[in-house]
This record gives sequence, C-alpha cells and structure tokens, in this order.
Amino acid sequence: MAKIKQPVVVVTRKLPDSIEVRMRELFDAQLNLDDAPLSQSGLIEAMRSADVLVPTVTDRIDATALGKAGDRLKLIANFGNGFDHIDVAKAIERGITVTNTPGVLTEDTADMTMALILAVPRRLAEGAAVLTNEKKWSGWSPTWMLGHRIWGKRLGIIGMGRIGQAVARRARAFGLQIHYHNRRRVAPKIEQELSATYWDSLDQMIARMDIISVNCPRTPATYHLLSARRLKLIRPDAYIVNTARGEVIDEDALVRLISDGKIAGAGLDVFEREPMVNPKLLRLARADKVVLLPHMGSATLEGRIDMGEKVIVNIRAFLDGHRPPDRVLPSML
Repeated sequence: MAKIKQPVVVVTRKLPDSIEVRMRELFDAQLNLDDAPLSQSGLIEAMRSADVLVPTVTDRIDATALGKAGDRLKLIANFGNGFDHIDVAKAIERGITVTNTPGVLTEDTADMTMALILAVPRRLAEGAAVLTNEKKWSGWSPTWMLGHRIWGKRLGIIGMGRIGQAVARRARAFGLQIHYHNRRRVAPKIEQELSATYWDSLDQMIARMDIISVNCPRTPATYHLLSARRLKLIRPDAYIVNTARGEVIDEDALVRLISDGKIAGAGLDVFEREPMVNPKLLRLARADKVVLLPHMGSATLEGRIDMGEKVIVNIRAFLDGHRPPDRVLPSML
C-alpha cells in the first residue's frame, strides 16, 4: 500500500522542542533548527514549496511575497497573536487562509506590562545597574535613588482587549486607578469589575494620566496613534509603557519629548523599526531615562508551547476540512 503523503509544513523559526517533535509526527515538517531569520528570498522559496507556512512576527509576508507563493500554499498558520506582518487581505484574495494564536499570551504580556509599570517610576533598572556596573554604592541614604509611588496614581490603558483587561486587574491590586480608551466601550460588567473609567476621547485621557499603557494591536488605524501631536498632550511627570507594537508610537517624537524633559520616561518592550533600536533610545536608556527590553513580553516557555499547540490545532482542523478555530477574518483588520 502506498504511503499517504504528508502535507509539507514549513516553520520559519525555531520552536519549543515538544512542538517540533509533534509537528514531525503529524506533518512533513521542515524546521529552522538554527533559528536564523529567513531572508525575503528564503521566505518566498518556502512559500513556493509549502502546503502550510508557519511564520512569526519576524517574517514580512506582504503582497509581493504572496504574489510569488506557490499554488500549493493554502494556509498561513501564524505563530503569534499579531498578524500585522501579513497582508491578510491579499492572502484571502489568493485563497489562502490565515490563522493566529490569540489568548495564550495574555497573562504573560500583562505580567511584563506590570513589571515595566513598576520598573520605570521606581527606577529598578537604574538601581540594579549600580550593583552590576561597578558603580560605587556607599549604602542607604534617605534622599538617594528616589522614584515615585504608583499607589493612587492614574493608569490610562489604550486598548481594553484581553491584555488590557489583564493589565487592569494587576494594576488594581497595586492601587492604581483604572482609566481606558478603546475602539468600543467594554461591557458594564467588565467596567464594574475593574472599576474602570471609559474615555471616548484619547486626547483628553492621556492629558490626565500619570502612567499610560499601550495594549492595542497594530492596525492601519493605530499606526502612530500616539503621534507627535498627542504625545505633546502628556504631562511632563507621566510615563509611557508599551508592550504592544512599536509602530503605535511615533518613536522619534517620543525620544525628543523625553530628552527635553517633557515626558518623564518610558518602558518599552517593542520598537518601531525592529530589530533595529533607535540609537537615541539607547542613549536615553544609558542616561536612565527609559527602560528597554528586547521584545520579551510573551517570552515564557509555557506561552510558547501554548502558541505551538494552537498552531497545530489550526493546521489539523484546516487539513481535515474544518474551519480553523483561530481564523483571521477581514472584519478583524
């Protein structure tokens, strides 16, 4: 009896071992064992040979790349929640289904957001550097390394989806007052649970907050949502935290305002031109004005395994002729 041919599943980055083992069992899985990002030509070659592509945020799957994909490619099962790196409309036009992995990163990203909300006003990175960068520490002093209390402060959350709500729950436990701006107002039950105040006007909200947390997805509507004009509305003693997407903030304008003392500081896990980090931001970090992390908000082993399992569920459902549970729809764009 002839052996049934397995579908070719091309995975563009190294995944947790348990996920790769399972993919090898189920599919003709072509893995990226050295974890080097694919070049654009390498990505296009993968799209020509695959039945299913499993990309990540580091892969730019634009209209040009999709135009060169092979006829075999019928599913892009994204390893990640965001899909702004994929031209979903073009994929659908070509008859290619796109899926993602929503929900599994919520708690991990919210943890990191809360860590930055604490780290920036309390100067945690700066304090740690005193002991690790061979700076002289002469001991405790009543007026040394003073930060700012977060208890009782106003937190403005931009994007009150799963992650925004998870941030709000954590922030309430630290005594922060919860305010939010969202494309749509959340249900009254959620507002009551979180003691959250809704602001229809983003301009008015950010002008009154002590800390601003960016938790919205990257879409055409949110590109530079925090524009130079809006950033100028923020109080000079306020802080910005971003664990969503770097493109939501006009990074150059943010650098200028922090450098000029017109915004107190920022905690950033994402950057506008990743993986390149603005050299001016790095200088601000060395001057202890900002805390920078290398896009590690969702970086837990548990989260990555959960993501991989969702990818496998989506692939199997699609190959079995069923609708994948995490299909990206045009209405989500």
